[in-house]
This record gives sequence, structure tokens and C-alpha cells, in this order.
Amino acid sequence: MTGPSIETVGLTKRFGKFTALDHLDLRLQGGKCVGFLGPNGAGKTTALKMLTDMIFPTSGECYVNGISVQRSRKRALAAAGVLIESPEIYPSLTPTQALEMVADLRNMSPAERHDRIPAVLAEVKMTEWADKKVGKFSKGMKQRINIAAALVHDPEVLMLDEPATGLDPRGMAEVRSIVRDLKKQDRLIFMSSHILQEVTDVCDEVALINHGKLLFYDTLTNVTSRFSHAQTTVDAGFGRPLEAREIDDRIRPLAGLLKVEPLDARRLRLTFQGDPGGQARLLRQLAGLDLDLVSFQESKSALEEIYLSQIERGD
Repeated sequence: MTGPSIETVGLTKRFGKFTALDHLDLRLQGGKCVGFLGPNGAGKTTALKMLTDMIFPTSGECYVNGISVQRSRKRALAAAGVLIESPEIYPSLTPTQALEMVADLRNMSPAERHDRIPAVLAEVKMTEWADKKVGKFSKGMKQRINIAAALVHDPEVLMLDEPATGLDPRGMAEVRSIVRDLKKQDRLIFMSSHILQEVTDVCDEVALINHGKLLFYDTLTNVTSRFSHAQTTVDAGFGRPLEAREIDDRIRPLAGLLKVEPLDARRLRLTFQGDPGGQARLLRQLAGLDLDLVSFQESKSALEEIYLSQIERGD
């Protein structure tokens, strides 16, 4: 294998008669962000805890960069940064002091700490708060310090367990922004979530799990194509309000367009027949209508519809 990687082989966990994870086979390779999606209780946290050796599998094995977590935990996890279930930080500490403790546990040298701690605080946008006591921070600010703690040793692999859960909208947006920036550094980010917007906003690929079983793993584009019966839904935004006659006379007749749904005066949801090539053609057609098109992106509702349909089938 080349590049950072995570792999599970037949990973299973039973608690008595309850099967929390059922023969999970998953292989992630290269620098990207993979969303581990599923409802609460689907088995996401259980899988992450076995990947980080916090609990032992009933059967199966986990690998980080090709090294078995169960047989060689220290070597396997040396390249991994982990944030699971948002640990609390001592309120009397500053972010710098908290990260010093983590660096000490990682056996980092004084020179490494000197360079890395300011760098990770900058990554999570907490430089100006470096010497303030954590006890006065909001929940979102504390979560940013937790992410910094996972990054302090500059890991190739980053595992995050629902990092935005419980945060207010601003805190959620801040965490998503941080993850988007981390994607640019050739890290493999494996992020569990049950928030669809979070996954569509920051992830390149998605693995859906329910009742401990993997339902699918693919790129977001391929998932949409595979489960949408050759139909794609996009949201188009315009720089001015559209008149009803413009929608009826100029947009509805476009080739391959199946449905036009106004979202508000300046936005339309468009469903059309076709693949990504068809999406490109529709974009060109819309741009050619001179209606002040300003945005064009795959609709978040597409993944939501697939998510709900697959979960219901699993039930």
C-alpha cells in the first residue's frame, strides 16, 4: 500500500447476544476525507474504538498504514490522531498547557513541541486564545482544542467521532471549516457522523453503516449515480429573482430536465436524467440562458434521499 490507509477485515463486535458490528470489511486509501455515516447506534463509534484499540473485537482485525492495531498497537497508532467522544480538558489549563501534556504522552522532544504546538493552534484557529484558560471557552472552542490535540504529532491518519455533535451552528461551521483545511494536507481523515450536511460539505467519499453492517462505500458522486436511478438533483442559484414565465418558458424545456422545484425567488432545485456529463451539459445550458446564474451544486437532498431509503431497507 502507498499513502495513508485504514483497513478493517471481518471486524465484528458482540456484546452478549447483541451484535454491534457485523463483519465490517472496509479499505480506505490515500489523502482524502471519508464520511462514516449512519444513524445513532449503527456501530460507528464501536468501529472507531476497535480501530484505536479502545475495545477488542470479537473477531476480525484492524490495520492503520498496513500495521495491525490488535497485534502491534503502538506502531499502528503512531501515525494516527484520534478524537472520540470529545474528552474534557482541565478548565485551569491553557490550550498551550493542554497540548504540552499531549505532546509529553507522545514522547515529543522539546524542539518538536516548540514548533508543532503553535502550528496546530493556528490550524484550528485558536492562536489568539493560546494562553487563556480553557474553563472560559465555549464548547466549540474546546472542541477545536481537542482536534488540535489529535494533530499535535502531525499524524497521517486522523479519526474523528462525530466532531460537530452538540455544537451550535457556529461551532459546527468552524469544525467543518477546519476539516476542509486539513484535507489539503494529504491526510486520510475518517470522520463518523449522522449529520448529512456535514458529510456532503466536507467528505470526498462516504461509507454508510446500519445495524453494524456496511451498506455501501463509494465516492459521493458514484453513490448518487448508483442509487438515484440515473437521476441527479442539483440546486441552482441566481443573482436576481426569477419570474414564473422565465422558469416555464426557458428553463423547464431544457433537454433531460425532469423536474423544476422553486426553493425561493432566487433558487431552483433541478432533477434531470443523466450522469455527471449530463450535469455539465445542464450547467452549460443554464449559463447560456443569461439568467444571472451564480451557483450550481449537487443538492444535499440527494444524499438524504439515498440515506433514508437505504436505512429503511435495512430496517
